[in-house]
Amino acid sequence: MATVDSVLQGQRRRRATVGAFVGTAIEWYDFFIFGTAAALVFGKVFYPDVSPAAGVLASFATFWVGFLARPLGGIVFGHLGDRLGRKNVLVATLFLMGGATALIGVLPTYAQIGVAAPVLLVVLRAAQGLAVGGEWAGATLMATESAEESKKTMAGTWVQQGSPAGSILATIMFMMVGSLPDEAFLAWGWRIPFLFSAVLVIVGLIIRSKVEESHEFLEAKQHHEVVKVPVVTVFKTAPALVWLGVGASILGIAAAFFNNTFLLSWTTTELGMPRQQILNALFIIAIVQFIWQPIAAVIAGRIGRTRVMLLAILLNLAAVVPLFLAILSGNIVFLVLMLCVTTLGGAGYYAMLASFLADAFPANIRFTGVALANGLCASIIGGSTPLIAQSVLNGFGPWGVAVFYAVLVTATLLAVWAMSRRTRGATTDAPIKQHV
Repeated sequence: MATVDSVLQGQRRRRATVGAFVGTAIEWYDFFIFGTAAALVFGKVFYPDVSPAAGVLASFATFWVGFLARPLGGIVFGHLGDRLGRKNVLVATLFLMGGATALIGVLPTYAQIGVAAPVLLVVLRAAQGLAVGGEWAGATLMATESAEESKKTMAGTWVQQGSPAGSILATIMFMMVGSLPDEAFLAWGWRIPFLFSAVLVIVGLIIRSKVEESHEFLEAKQHHEVVKVPVVTVFKTAPALVWLGVGASILGIAAAFFNNTFLLSWTTTELGMPRQQILNALFIIAIVQFIWQPIAAVIAGRIGRTRVMLLAILLNLAAVVPLFLAILSGNIVFLVLMLCVTTLGGAGYYAMLASFLADAFPANIRFTGVALANGLCASIIGGSTPLIAQSVLNGFGPWGVAVFYAVLVTATLLAVWAMSRRTRGATTDAPIKQHV
C-alpha cells in the first residue's frame, strides 16, 4: 500500500513533468509561429523594398537572430539555474518569451514606421532567443531530475513532446488565419497567432507556479556543491562534452526549422504548391512526432537509449534522397509519406536527446552544460539552417540542399556515437568540487 509520502512524491514528479511539457510547448509554439511567419509574411511586411528572394533571405536572417541570442540566454539563465534553482528561471523564461511574442503581434509594419519596424522585430526576436536559451535546458532538468531513475528517459521525452505540441498548435493557428484572403492575411491575420501567445503564457505561468524545485538541485545546494561561476567550471572540466553535445543536437534543432521554415517557403513559392497543402503536411508530421516519441522512449527502455538514437538517425539518412525526390515531384501524397518517414527517424532520436544530454553533465553544472550545448548548436546550426539552405538552393539547386541536409544528419550520427562512448559508465551525478 502506497504511503502518504510516496503519493506526494508522485504528485510532485507529475507536476514537474507537466509543468516542463506545458511551458516548453508554449515556447516552441512561439518559436514555430515566428518561423512560419518568416516564411510566409515577414519578407513582404517588414522588407518590402527588396526583391522577393532577397526579402526571404532577410526574413530568414531575422529568424537566425533568435538563435544567435540563445548561447547568451544559456549562460545567463544557466548561471541562475545552477546557482539559484530551476523553478524561478523557468517562470522568467516563459514570461520573457510570451511577452516578446505578443509584442510582435502589435508591431507596426515597414509601411507605417519605416526601418524602425524591422529593427524592432530583430530586438524582439533576440528576446525570444534569450528566453529559449534557458527554457529548454531548465525544463529538461526540472523533469528528469524530479523523476525516478527508471523513468528519467520518459520524463525527458515529455519535455521533447513540447516541440510537436507547439508545432501542432502553431500550424492550427496558421491554417485558420491562412484561409483568409491574401490581403487580409498580410494586413492583420498573421498577427492573431502572436497575440494568442499571451493567453497561453498566463496558463503556463499558473501551472509552473505550482511546480516544486528539483530535488537534485536541492541536494547539491544542501551539500554546498553549488559552483560560483558555472560557465567557467563547465569549460574547465567538461569542454569536450559541451562540443559533443552541440554535435549531438544538430538534427534535433535543424530538422524542425528545415521543415517548418525553409521547406514551407520553398514549396509555396518556387515550387508553386498551395500554402494550405503544405501547412496540412506539417500538421500531419507534427502529429506523427507527438505519437511516435513516447513509443520510441518505451522501445529505448528495452533495447537501450543510444541504440534507438543511432538507428533512428540512420533511418533519417537513408530517407534523404527519397525525400528530395518527393519534394521535386510536386505530389503532395508522396511528400507527406516521405516527411512522415523522416519524422519517424528524427523523432525517434529527438525523444531521447533531452535525457541523453542531461545524463552527460554533473548535477551542479548541468543546467549550464545542457543550455550551452543546445544554445551553441541552435546558434551555429539551427537558426542558420533556413538561411544556408536557401542560399545553397539559389547557388547549387535542390540536390545541393540534399547534400547539405545529409551532412547535418551524418554529423549528428557521429557526435551521438562519440558522446555515448565518452559518457559510458560515467557517474554524471558526481559533482564538480568547486564550492561557494
